[in-house]
Amino acid sequence: MATKMLMPKLSDTMDEGVILKWRKKEGESIKQGDILADIQSDKADMEQEAYDSGVILKLFAKEGEGVKVGAPLVIIGKAGEDITSLLADAAPAPVAAKQETISAVASPAVPPAVPSVPVQSAPSVVNNDSRIKASPLAKKIAQEKNIDLRTINGSGPFGRIVKADVELKTGSSLTRKVLPPMQTKEIPLSMMRKTIAKRLLESKTTIPHFYLTIEMNMKRAMDFRASLNEITGIKISYNDIVMKAVALALRENPKANSSFMGDKIIQHGRIDVSVAVSVDEGLITPVIRNTDQKTLTEISSETKDLAKRAREGKLKPEEFTNGTFTVSNLGMYDVENFAAIINPPEGAILAVGSIIERPVVKNGQIVVGHTMKVTLSCDHRVVDGAIGAQFLQSFKRIMENPLSLVL
Repeated sequence: MATKMLMPKLSDTMDEGVILKWRKKEGESIKQGDILADIQSDKADMEQEAYDSGVILKLFAKEGEGVKVGAPLVIIGKAGEDITSLLADAAPAPVAAKQETISAVASPAVPPAVPSVPVQSAPSVVNNDSRIKASPLAKKIAQEKNIDLRTINGSGPFGRIVKADVELKTGSSLTRKVLPPMQTKEIPLSMMRKTIAKRLLESKTTIPHFYLTIEMNMKRAMDFRASLNEITGIKISYNDIVMKAVALALRENPKANSSFMGDKIIQHGRIDVSVAVSVDEGLITPVIRNTDQKTLTEISSETKDLAKRAREGKLKPEEFTNGTFTVSNLGMYDVENFAAIINPPEGAILAVGSIIERPVVKNGQIVVGHTMKVTLSCDHRVVDGAIGAQFLQSFKRIMENPLSLVL
């Protein structure tokens, strides 16, 4: 008997999937477990297996088209089987098409490079004063260039003619490069970007955010990282250290490891820290499971692997969902401090800035120090000010005494 396979929900936020490629055509045989199609969800590109064995009797979408979750995807049955009844109750045709190209709004073609031209002054106005106000250097240059100072408007105090005014007249001042016009581009929203826009708008407008910022001395952490990398031969990043410190701080402050669930608060019995990873179409948060129980080398290796596959669109749903806390680090972009938006249903997110060299007071003396600021965004329904502050105190203590990360 023929069966109709529907578009599955491949992530917790997916509303629609795009058919990137059909692996089977109508009329071809397929076995249960064979790869039917490559489908793009709002988080990643995935291989979709067939649920039944038989012959492909109907494909409901073309490659590049979007299919709503729960809408018909394919009919599989016996060759020549009557599928009229299955087609009769089929959902409408796919509703969206993926556009891979970036279309440019009508604008003039970019002209060839234009040579540099001197900046022109405004039309000259004759200075009719009997005594011309000009600096000695301006007078000297005007005399050498045989320029009448009465034809120059001065830009100095009280209309005084200065060197730059004379150079502007001669065209010897700095030239201005004429840049070609830029194009205005219209970029269709990807599935991922649509989901980011929807979820972050909901987060910012429905979650009562508040923010706590703390600054810490990073000298010991810097020395610790350098020694660890030399001993292990593995490049441990500052973010790996932050992830481990966050996990240990959450063990000390379990209330910060909670989620608001409408009529109750879930205080998680696991510490699964998500790490924000930038990809071409937006942001994704792979999860390091049981972060508190893993070594720095394990965290480093797993983070690198997840980040690589995230950028390739090869993460599985279970690898980027159900985290309990998120770390977002922009320190590598020289961002000193920022506030991140909470990733629901998590109760908090830690925004990590760069390590800054600055003067600090040590034993009453001003010395060169290295500090880092972090900002904790809290869902006030779950994490009160005292809870957030205590978490940050624990985190700071661990970061300033990093040997505790390996003890």
